[in-house]
Amino acid sequence: MKPWIADPYLVLTKENLRIELEQCTDENKDLAKLQGEFDALLAGDLGNDPALQLRAGRLLDKSLKLRAKPGTLLREPSDLAGIQKARKHRVKMPPHAVTDEIILEKAAGAWLGRSAGCLLGKPVEGKTRRDIETYLKAQNRWPLADYFSNQVDEAVRQQCHFLPPGNPCYKENIRCMVEDDDTNYTTTGLAVVEQSGKNFTPADVARFWLDNIPIFHTFTAERVAIRNLVNLIGPPSPTGLVDGPFSSATYRNPYREWIGAQIRADFFGYANPANPEQAAAWAWRDACISHVKNGIYGEMWVAAMLAGAYVISDDVEKVIRVGLGEIPAKSRLHADVEQVFAWRKEGLDYWAAIDRLHQRWTETNRHHWCHTDSNAQIVAIALLWGELDYGKTICYAVMPGFDTDCNGATAGSVLGMMLGRSHLPGEWISPMNDTLLTGVALYHSVKLSHMAEKTLELIRRDRN
Repeated sequence: MKPWIADPYLVLTKENLRIELEQCTDENKDLAKLQGEFDALLAGDLGNDPALQLRAGRLLDKSLKLRAKPGTLLREPSDLAGIQKARKHRVKMPPHAVTDEIILEKAAGAWLGRSAGCLLGKPVEGKTRRDIETYLKAQNRWPLADYFSNQVDEAVRQQCHFLPPGNPCYKENIRCMVEDDDTNYTTTGLAVVEQSGKNFTPADVARFWLDNIPIFHTFTAERVAIRNLVNLIGPPSPTGLVDGPFSSATYRNPYREWIGAQIRADFFGYANPANPEQAAAWAWRDACISHVKNGIYGEMWVAAMLAGAYVISDDVEKVIRVGLGEIPAKSRLHADVEQVFAWRKEGLDYWAAIDRLHQRWTETNRHHWCHTDSNAQIVAIALLWGELDYGKTICYAVMPGFDTDCNGATAGSVLGMMLGRSHLPGEWISPMNDTLLTGVALYHSVKLSHMAEKTLELIRRDRN
């Protein structure tokens, strides 16, 4: 009997099991005792057999409890206290008065920069590097230097799997920043802080999700987390452990280190000028609902970068290191971003760095395509090789493929914060007409300038 909703995030599939195998391998877990059961279930028809569905669920429960192999050098806690103990080489913030005028200028740059970067990457989400290059070369617009255009031969559009010409993300059709989960979560962060204040908890975020986010407006780890919350499997306490088998982040969640938390980070950085430690701690309260380990670290890294970017305007490497200083030094995410620094030091140009990235990760493998670390490397490459040029940076974040709208949004947000509103190029910002559409109640259509003003308002309120 088939389930009445054949949803890959809510019903276990063979792909879920393959992702769980990869996830356990990433965590260096000893799979010897479970490999036979994985093989048996992968040979069956999970969608048609309730008994196999039960076995698959029990198998995920067992794989979650596996310990890392002896001798592993990784130190990857998921609780906030453990994460903070595992940090090293934290970057001291330069002495600088962050006035209300600076906050408004920088927050406006971040909101606009995030929206434009997301809008650039949105029409090619799910497209391969080759698809993007082939499409742009057919228009004599390679390398990417502007919003995607719909002016292309229909055969090329079909070959590259591009959207129909009426899509609102094409240059000819842009009137605003359309709704997207990346910007929905930025708005959600603002709404949670507005509603619950600076001492909000994971439970506050979880309740907000249940009240305001329809489950089919979420994906991967977030959809699994909402399923778990509805089934009364709650988030951890404000300082509690996340790795146990019965939290909303862990229970039967093979996506627990995917990019979903990293794209939810931004407002927590916006709201904590020059305070990356607090920004990262706020990000943890959000991330732990749906993610563990490097999934959490991705959100903390981005939030801390943004907090640091309020006062570091001319040193991209330092901003990235501010973020790294708030996550465990012996984590995979830390090592992967350090690898990008090594490529830069080696003297690789942008294209060679992207080649290295594609050697490390396979874009047609969903676990690689949507993982926190692969996409964090793209963000780091875009920021470093973009050299403080906003347009170049967001294009560098999108051309490699992988999660294009997420990476364009994150890179655009960080550089928008560094540069400030007045230094963002009009050709990227003006087409949006200062308008953001979201799926968040009370924020369905807002002015981006208003969101920056609201950010300042909440910072002022929570100073007390």
